[in-house]
Amino acid sequence: MCKVSGFRPFIYRIAKKANVRGYIRNRGGAEVEIYIEGSRGEIEKFFKYFWKEKPESFIIDKVHVEKVEPLGYEDFRILKSSSIKLKRSAIPPDFAVCDECLREVLNINDYRRYRYAFNSCVVCGPRFSMMYNTPWDRENTAMKDFPLCKDCLAEYEDPNNIRRFHAQGISCKICGPKLWLVDRNGERIECEDPIRETAKLIDEGYIVAIKGIGGFHIACLASDDDVVLKLRRRKRRPEKPFAVMVLDVDVGRRLAYIDDYAEKILKSVQRPIVLLPVREDSPLSRYVAPGLAHVGIFLPYTPLHYLILMELKDRFAIMTSGNVHGKPMCIDNNEALKKLKDIVDYFLLHNREIVNRVDDSVLRISNRRAILLRRSRGYAPYWIKVPLEIPEDTYIIAVGALLQNVGAIMFEDKVVLTQYIGDCDDFETLEDLRKYIFKIMNMLRIEINDKSIVVSDLHPQYDTTRLASEISREFNIKHVKVQHHWAHIASAMADYGIHPDREVIGIAIDGVGFGEDGNIWGGEILIAKYDNYVRIGHLKYVKMLGGDLATEYPARMVLSYLAEVYGIDEACKILIKTGLTKYLKYGVDEIEILSKLYEREKIYTSSTGRFLDAVSTLLGICGVRTYEGEPAMKLEACGLKARRRSIDIEFPIVYNDGKYVIDTVEAFRQVYEYYIEGLDICEIAYAVQYNLGRAFGKICKILSNRSRNIVVMSGGAAVNEIIMKGVEDEISNTGLKLILPSKVPVNDGGISFGQAVIVAGMLNSGKL
Repeated sequence: MCKVSGFRPFIYRIAKKANVRGYIRNRGGAEVEIYIEGSRGEIEKFFKYFWKEKPESFIIDKVHVEKVEPLGYEDFRILKSSSIKLKRSAIPPDFAVCDECLREVLNINDYRRYRYAFNSCVVCGPRFSMMYNTPWDRENTAMKDFPLCKDCLAEYEDPNNIRRFHAQGISCKICGPKLWLVDRNGERIECEDPIRETAKLIDEGYIVAIKGIGGFHIACLASDDDVVLKLRRRKRRPEKPFAVMVLDVDVGRRLAYIDDYAEKILKSVQRPIVLLPVREDSPLSRYVAPGLAHVGIFLPYTPLHYLILMELKDRFAIMTSGNVHGKPMCIDNNEALKKLKDIVDYFLLHNREIVNRVDDSVLRISNRRAILLRRSRGYAPYWIKVPLEIPEDTYIIAVGALLQNVGAIMFEDKVVLTQYIGDCDDFETLEDLRKYIFKIMNMLRIEINDKSIVVSDLHPQYDTTRLASEISREFNIKHVKVQHHWAHIASAMADYGIHPDREVIGIAIDGVGFGEDGNIWGGEILIAKYDNYVRIGHLKYVKMLGGDLATEYPARMVLSYLAEVYGIDEACKILIKTGLTKYLKYGVDEIEILSKLYEREKIYTSSTGRFLDAVSTLLGICGVRTYEGEPAMKLEACGLKARRRSIDIEFPIVYNDGKYVIDTVEAFRQVYEYYIEGLDICEIAYAVQYNLGRAFGKICKILSNRSRNIVVMSGGAAVNEIIMKGVEDEISNTGLKLILPSKVPVNDGGISFGQAVIVAGMLNSGKL
C-alpha cells in the first residue's frame, strides 16, 4: 500500500519496461491496487525495477502480494479510481519542489515554465494542502479549477513523459494559477512581474504578505534592525524569534553553523525550519532571534519562494507565519486582506485555493539528535505505525493538550496526527482542531461508532478537555482522560517502537501538566508502560504564586524559591535589594500582596520550566515571558556561551514516601549565592542545567535493572541540550540507553499521540 502522487505513472513505466500486463488504480481508502501478469522473468523484473527506481518521496507503507489466476490482459493500463475501499492508506503530505522542476523554472528557453511559480511534477509539489478528499485525483484537489492546456494535457497523457504522465497537480503559466500584487487596501499594483516587484518592495524595507501553499507568510528584510523592529511592533511579537528562509545552503552558512547532518535535513523533501547555532559574524539583525543561541533556517520549498529570494540583495529574508497574534494562519485572500492589513504593506496573492492550512514544520538538532518541535508541512498527516494494534472496528480520537497542539486518530496499528493546530485556548484554533480531526477521519473513511473512544488531557479546565466531553456526548462514546506526563513518555515509547510488554524509566520535563494529586507537575520520573505508570520521582514542590501569573512573571517563582530557603520576609527583602521587583507586573508595589499570598497559596508545582524560569530571572537573563518557554530558552542560550565549566551545583536527592525528590530549592540557594558572589552568569547557567540533568540521570541509575534499561525523555524542556548532556553523561557506561522522540514532537505537539497509544494499551490489557 502506498499514498503518494505519481505512484501510478511510476508503476505504469516500470510495468511497460518489464513487459508485464494488467492495471493500476487508486482505491477508495487511498491505497493503490496493482494487478500484473506475465512470465516469471517479467514479474521478477517488475519487482526489481520497483525497488531500485522508486523515488525518495515515495513512502511504501506495506506491500501485500497475492497470487491469482491470469485474466489475459494484453497491455498495462491506469484505470479510473475506485470508490471501493480495500485497506486504508496514508494521506500524502506536501513535498518540496524537486531539482528538475526548479531547473525548468530557471531555464529561459522553457517558455511555459520559465519563472512559473507553481511548477511541479509527479514527485513534488503540494498535496494535502490542496486536497478536498481522497483518492489523489485532480478533481479532488484545488487544481480542478485549472483545466490543463493542450500542452500540459499531452504531457499528462504521454506514458514516456516520466515526470508528468498522470501527474495530478501539474500546470504551466498558460493554464495554471496566476499571481498578482495589491497594496494593504486591496488595490492592484500594476507591474510586469509581481515576483520581481515583491522582491523590490522587500529590499526597500516594506513588509509583504505572500500566499504560499499552506497559508500566508509575512516576509521582510532580516538584516535591517528597523525593519525587524517594525514587524515586531505590528505583529505584537516583542521577542519571539522569526524564521529565516535562505536561497540555498551556502547562503545559510553565512547565518548559522550548518554541518553535513543539518544540510541533509534542510534539503530533505520535507524542508523543515531547522534551529541551528547562529554565527557570531552573522549579517542577521540581532532582533531576529534576540537572546537565543539558535536561529530557524529553512530552504525555499516552492518555485515562488525561490524566485523571490533570488531577486533579493541579501538572498535571505524573514518568512514568518501570516497570522494575527494568537490566531491561526490566514489561508484565504479576503481573510488575509482583512486581518493582516495593519501588519503588512503589500500582498502577493494567487488564485489557487488553500484547502487545508499547513504551517511550516520546525526541527531542532540537539546533541546530534534531530528533534521535532512542530510536525506539519512535509510530515503531516502521514501516519505513524505503532507497536500496538486495536480491533479493526475501533477508533481512538485524541484531542491533545492545550498549547502547541495537534489532534490524533488511531485505527489498527496506525496513528494519524493532524497538521500543527496551535494554542487551543483560542476559540478559532480550537475549532480548527475539531475541523481537521473530522476532515482527516472523512478522508480515511472513518465513521465514529459505539466502540470509538475520545481521549483528552487530565486537566479539567483545558478547552480541549471540554471539546472531548462534547464529542463524547454528541456521539455517545466513552471519554478517557490521560495524565499529561504519562502521555509524553508513552508518545516517545511508541515513536521508538517500545514493545507493550517492556517497562521504561521516563523523564518528563516541561512547564505545566495537571497532576493526579491536583498539583502542577513538570519535573517527573515515571516507571511506565502503555497501560499504567508509577510516579517514582519529581522535583521538589514549591508554591506557584498566583498560578498562571507565575508563568508570565517568573519573579514570583524566584520569590517562592527564596522563601523556601530564607522565609517569606527575607525573600521579599532580597527581591527588592536585587532589583528583581522590576520583573513583577506592578513592580515593588506588588511585594506586600505577594507576601500575604504566599501564606495562603495552595497551588504547588514540581515544574522544570518554572524552576528554569526562576533561575533565568534571578540571573537577569529573562524576567518576563512573552512567548512559551522564553526564559528557559534564553537561560540555555546563556549557558551555551560559558567559556569555563568549573562551577558545581548540587541537587540533593531525598527518598521520601516512596518517591525520589530532587531538591531544587537547595540548588536555587547555591545559584543565588554564586550570583551574589559575582560569578559569571553563563557559567552559573550552564552548571545549574547540566547538574539538573545529572540529578535525573542519578535516579535513573537507581531504578535500572536488566529488563528496565531504557530511559525515555520527553516534554518541552527535553530539547535542552545542556540538560540532555547531563543525563547522558550520568548514565554513560551503565547499560542504560537514552531515547527521545524523533517522528513526533517532543513538546505538547506529541501529547495526542501519547494519549492514543495509552488508550490502545489499556484496551489491549483489559483496563478499558
